[in-house]
Amino acid sequence: MKEHILIIEDEKAIQSVLYELLVDAGYEVSLAGDGVEGLMLFRAKSFSLILLDIMMPKIDGYAVCELIRKESEIPIIMLTAMDEETAQIKAFELRVDDYITKPFSLKLVLMRIEAVLRRIRGKTEDQKILSANGIELNTESRAVHRNGSPVSLTQLEFELLQTFLNHKNQVLTRDNLISQVWGYDFEGDEKTVNIHIMNLRRKLGVDCIRTIRGVGYKFEIEN
Repeated sequence: MKEHILIIEDEKAIQSVLYELLVDAGYEVSLAGDGVEGLMLFRAKSFSLILLDIMMPKIDGYAVCELIRKESEIPIIMLTAMDEETAQIKAFELRVDDYITKPFSLKLVLMRIEAVLRRIRGKTEDQKILSANGIELNTESRAVHRNGSPVSLTQLEFELLQTFLNHKNQVLTRDNLISQVWGYDFEGDEKTVNIHIMNLRRKLGVDCIRTIRGVGYKFEIEN
């Protein structure tokens, strides 16, 4: 599945340039023209990385970043004309992954995106234990426990749970799940996905896989 990048930027010219750059590089791209639209898209779809401007109408980039960080550790790169040290310090205090000032080199933007994604992939590959809501999944032993008790899952159920735990609080469409769990040779239909998720919910005994009507599913973390 292609990496999906969300660009939250109010300047149409910059939106267009970044969109063409990333599509040509093989990424899937979604665009938002302000912070409110950006947050709506972030909560409606699954993304690999966010490019975020600071100075925007409705909600500025700092506020958007703060709200996203309450829900997700998705990589965020600030892309802004604000080159003051105080602006950069504030961004990194909000746990952005990188900070690029305008005007920028397109080649540099692409390289910085690729560097952040490589770093995140490496962390995911090194992480053997995935956990949330009392559930623990060991990617090496392929064991699953709920509040310390073992849970017996089929291979597909295990892959589904691992996908959800790698994308906590992110909406995954049925197509996302099919491509990541079954692969592109999948010959079933939506009912097949629904049945496996129903069985996974029953075995876990915890109501954390939420159905997003007309879109897909979301693994929600308990506060």
